[in-house]
Amino acid sequence: MIIEKNKVVSFHYRIKDENGNEVERSDENQPALYLHGHAGMLEGIVNAMEGRSSGESFQITLPPEQAYGDRHEDAKGRIPVKQIRLPGQKPVKGRLQPGTQIEVSTKEGIRQATVIKMGLKSVDIDANHPLAGKTLDFEIDIVDVRDATEEETAHGHAHGAGGHQH
Repeated sequence: MIIEKNKVVSFHYRIKDENGNEVERSDENQPALYLHGHAGMLEGIVNAMEGRSSGESFQITLPPEQAYGDRHEDAKGRIPVKQIRLPGQKPVKGRLQPGTQIEVSTKEGIRQATVIKMGLKSVDIDANHPLAGKTLDFEIDIVDVRDATEEETAHGHAHGAGGHQH
């Protein structure tokens, strides 16, 4: 089946930085999923997937503007400790080390951020994506392509094994 709008794509990936260091990869037992033609996937990956099919493998290099965007210095700030949670909405207990990934409650909802420095009552954070500003190499292995269900199309994203997961 060919990748086009309203197809669910399952794939494995590896991401390397400009120096060839692996910075992220999919779980070898659980491919990543996305609904093609809807929000939620990097623009450069969507464009590279279009027209491909299951079993194909390819490599693509994406500049920051097609990957996680440029870094923005104004995305750094200081917030009260009570506004942060660890991933999965777990409350913070004790001190956080620089580099720790956290979730921050904002007017627009939950945002990911990285701890720069922790004080007694506040935390200095960087809300840039950790890979922002980097040119990245992606190695992609397409595992499967299938038609989206009506529910997936209505929700605008793929559902994993067992159905709805949010």
